Amino acid sequence: MTLIKSISGIRGTIGGREDESLTPIDVVKYATAYADVIISSENKKIVVGRDARLSGFMVNQLVCATLISKGVEVIDLGLSTTPTLEMAVVNENAAGGIILTASHNPKHWNALKLLNASGEFISAPLGADIIERVKNSNFEYDTIDNIGSYESKEGYIDWHIDQILKLDLVDVDAIRQKNFKIAIDAVNSTGGIALPKLLQKLGVNEVIELYCEPTGKFPHNPEPLPEHLKDLSEAVLSNNAHLGITVDPDVDRLAFVSENGDMFGEEYTLVAVADYVLSQRKGSTVSNLSSTGALRVVTEKYGCDYSASAVGEVNVVREMKATNAVIGGEGNGGIILPELHYGRDALVGIALFLTHLAKSGKSMSHLKASYPAYIISKNKIELTPEIDVDLILEKLTEKYQNHPINTIDGVKIEFEDEWVHLRKSNTEPIIRIYAEGSTMSIADSLVNKIKSDIKELLTA
Repeated sequence: MTLIKSISGIRGTIGGREDESLTPIDVVKYATAYADVIISSENKKIVVGRDARLSGFMVNQLVCATLISKGVEVIDLGLSTTPTLEMAVVNENAAGGIILTASHNPKHWNALKLLNASGEFISAPLGADIIERVKNSNFEYDTIDNIGSYESKEGYIDWHIDQILKLDLVDVDAIRQKNFKIAIDAVNSTGGIALPKLLQKLGVNEVIELYCEPTGKFPHNPEPLPEHLKDLSEAVLSNNAHLGITVDPDVDRLAFVSENGDMFGEEYTLVAVADYVLSQRKGSTVSNLSSTGALRVVTEKYGCDYSASAVGEVNVVREMKATNAVIGGEGNGGIILPELHYGRDALVGIALFLTHLAKSGKSMSHLKASYPAYIISKNKIELTPEIDVDLILEKLTEKYQNHPINTIDGVKIEFEDEWVHLRKSNTEPIIRIYAEGSTMSIADSLVNKIKSDIKELLTA
């Protein structure tokens, strides 16, 4: 059983003991603490929504009831996507929002992702305040005359799509003229509601739907990685589709399959979208330290500046605001278009990518071949209580002190044409080890070298 408290929210496995997993008691405590720090006498409105995972209804009921007991005006979107709820917070002039989703984690996980009045993830200090309040558990609830209210609102996904269609960067006519045939895998979550609607409004000729019933019964591991997308790849090939599209359960990560059944690569989702955006308007770009160096190459091709942030959407957004970036995101398939909102949004990513593909006149495989060829090897080490992560990172920094090193988030070590990035995950009890090279064998070799170094440190 696991309970992780970080800038990415309060995330844990369902069942188990209090403060060791995401139990009903923990849900109530964190929802209470969040209400205490986010609402004011002037604004007591909070927007709530959830993905379709099996525990979603239960957690939703706990959260909404707790917020009402704190005098909150609850606006419940029901089944929603994370980017939809982020935009709804602003549209409703709410004090904040809670999206109930564990993103790419398997079915036994859920989480409370906490948003501020701008529809963005709360800051680290605010998150620390919430955690401290739960630790003290000195909570007080409103009397019957001061309890809050509940309102269910439907239609926000349609509204979100309409806002995307209004963007100058989205060319529905260009997409319609291509008569695209597209296969989609929505992993039986809220993408199954949003993607068919979006593609229809974008003028896509034919959509082959895989796992689009929002039952929460994930047909495979919901993280949009190549090893989980065999069914989508086969659907693209068997239907002679132009491409395949997949999203994670809360629709903030986006990945594609090319017409030949090969993975386009979630790292290249942002690269391709940035290429299109920069071709239309110049400006800086941002991704996190674990993202491909191809974005820097594409950005500099347009004479623009690239910068890297610590991992985590809140960190990417902060850097994007600081550099006035026109596009940014993360190499996990997260697209952030400030013109729409400061949040990872697979729906706007799809609209921008299809516009780019339509206007390029290329197939998916030819478009991918036009970008710098980099391969990232993504690995992890399961954490146990005796592993001192900080000490390991410190020792590795000492060992490679003659190489360029970035320590704003874990340790990133740069070699001649490769890099490796080690950091403790915000969402799982693991150390992530990402390495990039011109081939997978080079990237894997670098990962194995670092793993060997860690093994030596653990046995020293």
